[in-house]
Amino acid sequence: MKRVTIKDLASELGLSPSTVSRALNGDRNIRPGTRQRVLEAAKARGYKPNLAATSMKTGRTYTVGVVVPEMVTGYTIEVIRGIQDVLYAKGIRVIVADSAEDPVREKENLLMMERFMVDGLVFSPSNYHENHETLERLIREGLPMVCFGRIPYGIDIPKVVVDDYSKSFFVVEKMILSGCRRICHFTGPDEVYNAVERAKGYCDAMAKYKLEAIEFPGGLGKEGGYAAVDRMMESGKAFDGIYAFNEAVAVGAMTRLRELGRRIPEEIAVAAFAGTDLSTVIYPQLTTVEPPMTEMGRTTAELLIEKIKDPSVESRTVVLNAEIKLRGSTEKK
Repeated sequence: MKRVTIKDLASELGLSPSTVSRALNGDRNIRPGTRQRVLEAAKARGYKPNLAATSMKTGRTYTVGVVVPEMVTGYTIEVIRGIQDVLYAKGIRVIVADSAEDPVREKENLLMMERFMVDGLVFSPSNYHENHETLERLIREGLPMVCFGRIPYGIDIPKVVVDDYSKSFFVVEKMILSGCRRICHFTGPDEVYNAVERAKGYCDAMAKYKLEAIEFPGGLGKEGGYAAVDRMMESGKAFDGIYAFNEAVAVGAMTRLRELGRRIPEEIAVAAFAGTDLSTVIYPQLTTVEPPMTEMGRTTAELLIEKIKDPSVESRTVVLNAEIKLRGSTEKK
């Protein structure tokens, strides 16, 4: 089937190709009646803009790359939806690449986005120490970039985050005030910046009440939380609370606790960061710190558009409010 072009529409309507092009692009100098005729003809003939030709004229591809460390959790998916809501409305396509928590694959994804000549990049690193040379080169060569959630260490780009430290402090404090005295922390990987901040919040909350801070590696997923419970039990110490790096780790921990016949929260209360809808469909429902995921995505996209329009604009850090949702996993009756 032959593609309908601007020249075809111009010939049919008795207009110049430039007039048709300007009408399709919303030029206010085109008379409303003429614009309406062009739009109706374009719709009737199934006209679709030639993005490749537009890119050659404007120097833009009208695409944005999104490189994320994982596509498993509802957290990442909701953020991407927020990004797409803003960019799709502006006619910008989104290319998503999942690094699977692997810095090597992450670098490949960054270079792929460069080859695709994306107009901008949204980035959430798998390791905040890795791929600095590649990131700094891309920024130096003029690629607009914004990070969300996780951040790379020491790189000056716009960021959209929540306060991992203070929210972790407050949720652990709430567990303490509800009666927990022996809370352990199932940590995230040391190479993830959020994990470091959440661990600090946990430790400072425990120190405030002169309680012992004990940590076990929890990793990033359910299997990590499951294994951390076994390590906790093998330690020989009695615990009455768990604060997990993220929701998936907490779900794994709760699964193992139930298998061991431990009651939640009567014997061991459980809370986590980065909660999603999953927290409300397990039993008991999980107490979580919940970032505003869709808002995070929207804000990230808006900062990127700002940077694309004006590369010299200051690199801002936007800190969004995360809510502490107290639920059955910590609320002892």
